[in-house]
Amino acid sequence: MHPILFEFGFIKIFTYGLLVATGFLAAILFASSRAEKEGLDSQKILDLCFYIMLSALIGARFLYVIVEYKYFLTNPIEIFKFWKGGLVFYGGLIVGVITAFLYLKKHQMPLWKTADLLAPSILIGQCLGRWGCLFAGCCYGIKTDVSWAITFTNPLSLAPIGISLHPTQIYLSLNAAFIFIVLIWLSKRKKFDGQIIWSYGILYSMGRFLIEYFRGDDRGFAVEEFLSTSQFVGILIFVLSVLMFFKLFRNNLIKNRAT
Repeated sequence: MHPILFEFGFIKIFTYGLLVATGFLAAILFASSRAEKEGLDSQKILDLCFYIMLSALIGARFLYVIVEYKYFLTNPIEIFKFWKGGLVFYGGLIVGVITAFLYLKKHQMPLWKTADLLAPSILIGQCLGRWGCLFAGCCYGIKTDVSWAITFTNPLSLAPIGISLHPTQIYLSLNAAFIFIVLIWLSKRKKFDGQIIWSYGILYSMGRFLIEYFRGDDRGFAVEEFLSTSQFVGILIFVLSVLMFFKLFRNNLIKNRAT
């Protein structure tokens, strides 16, 4: 693929950084455009998205550095070059959620209603951002002979060169696109606040868990050669999402019966 989109003198535009930034921008604009329809302040949503973006980048990079700590111990300056590739989504999700919670509490905004608004936007960012992974060569797949396999030839790629690999970056992008469609469909039929964000947690953790088995990059294991770090985190998020979904569903039933 093409890790560097173009180079002019000492100026380099990395494809990964550009696509991740594009994904964030598209996500923010989409959330802002839907805010007023949901009865939320669009300016506060813009501010919230900005803080989430910064914290998610830090969290995603931080978890990646932890997973790849051996490399960064000998190349510490590379820690700050996130635009070249190297973000772990779950790290960004966790830190982003904490940041969002603190912001919503400070500005007294409805937690689950706002979370439902933001959920589809997260998927837009993921869908576009994963193409950045493809161009950079990170998050690559295991060796395969399937007809849709991809082979990296650029020596600057983070993926192994000259080997047919599962296009896991595309799998992840398509997974995000599919869940986005489902969430938009659910949004029009929502029965209670929190339904969309926890549906996202359930669907994404399931899809990500399965795709992880096709990953070939070194991303750390919670259980050596069996359960990756992302799969372990995904299990926790899946359990939490199911519990919260049914808790809010039950609370809604009780509320409706009372009225």
